[in-house]
Amino acid sequence: MTYIWQRNGWPDLFFDLQNVQGELYRYAAEANALKGSVSQLGDEEQTEALIDLMVSEAVTTSAIEGEDLVRGDVRSSLRNRLGLNRTPDPVADPRADGIAALMISVRERFREPLTARRLFDWHRMVLTDGGQRRPIPVGRWRDDAIQVVSGPIGREVVHFEAPSATDVPGEMARFLRWFNSSAPKVETGDLPGPVRAAIAHLHFECIHPFADGNGRIGRAISETALCQELGRPVLLSLSMVIEAKRDRYYQALATASRGGLDITDWVSYFVETILEAQLQARATVTFVLEKARFWRRFDSRVNQRQRRVLDRLFRAGPEGFDGGISAGKYVAMTGASKATASRDLANLLRAGALRRLPGGGRSTRYELALKIPPRSPL
Repeated sequence: MTYIWQRNGWPDLFFDLQNVQGELYRYAAEANALKGSVSQLGDEEQTEALIDLMVSEAVTTSAIEGEDLVRGDVRSSLRNRLGLNRTPDPVADPRADGIAALMISVRERFREPLTARRLFDWHRMVLTDGGQRRPIPVGRWRDDAIQVVSGPIGREVVHFEAPSATDVPGEMARFLRWFNSSAPKVETGDLPGPVRAAIAHLHFECIHPFADGNGRIGRAISETALCQELGRPVLLSLSMVIEAKRDRYYQALATASRGGLDITDWVSYFVETILEAQLQARATVTFVLEKARFWRRFDSRVNQRQRRVLDRLFRAGPEGFDGGISAGKYVAMTGASKATASRDLANLLRAGALRRLPGGGRSTRYELALKIPPRSPL
C-alpha cells in the first residue's frame, strides 16, 4: 500500500474549493454573527461562554482517544488556571488538568509561531497519566515506527503506516515552516481558515510525530489555524462534531492518508465539520445569554435548595440535564424530603423557571424554561 507521504511531490497537496464555497461563506457569516452575540454578554458571561466551549472541546477531544474525563474536573481546572476561583478547586484527575492547560494555551498563544518546543509542551499536557508516560517518549518526537493495525496476530491488517522515526524531525520542520508561512497576512491572498485547518490536520496526522496524543494535538493545531484567521480565540468545539460522527472522521482520515495528493474530499469533509461546530457554538452562546436573563429574573425568587438544583441543571449545558429533573433526583441533590422536593419543583414550574417534559411515566420530569431556538441545518 502506498501512503500519501510516499507520493512523489509530498507534501505539496492540492484541492478544489468549488464545492465548499457555500460552506466557507456560511462559516464566515456565522463566525461574525457569533461575535455579535458574544458582544451582548458582560465580561463574566463572555468568560463563561468560552469556558463552556473549552470544557466541551477538552472532554470530547479526550473521548475520541478513549479517555473519559469528568466535566466538573475540567471546568475546575480551567477556572483555576484563569484565576477565576478565589480558592483553587481541587482537581482529582491530572488528565483533566493537562487538557485544560492545552485549551488555554491554544487560545492565549495562537498569535505566536508554532514551534517544535510548543508542540512538545502540548504533548506533556495531554500525556499526564503516569501509566501512559512510562513506556513512551514524552515531550519529544517518537523514536519508533507507527502502524495502525487490526485483526488477530499473524493476520493483521495494516490501515496506516507513518514515516520512519528518523524522518520525523525533517518532516515536522517542513510542516512547521508551511504552517507558519501560511498564517494569515493582510497583503496576500490567504487560505480560508477552515481550509488551512483541514490541510494542517491531515498533514500532521500523516506524519504522526508522537508515540501517542497525535489526535488531540492535531485538533489543537486546527483550532490554532482558526484562531489565527479570526484574530481572536475561536468559539467552537471541533471535537464535539467529530465525536458525534467518529466513524466518519476516521474513515475520511484513512481514505485521505492512503490517497493521492489531491485532498479535495478531505477538505470538503473538514470544512463541513467546522461549519457544524460553528453552528453548535451558537447554541452554546445563546444558552449563556439565556442563563444571564434567567438569573436576572429569578435570582431573588429561589431558595437555597432550588438554587443548588438550578445550578446543577445549568452545568449540563445546552444539551440539557440527562432525563430532566424529577422529585427523586431533587431529593438526591438536596437531601430534602419527597414532599419538599415536589413543592419546590411545583413552585419553580408555576413561576416559569421550569417546564414539564412530555411523558415521564410514574415520575414527572422538568427542564429549564429557556428560549433556545433550534439550530439551523447544514
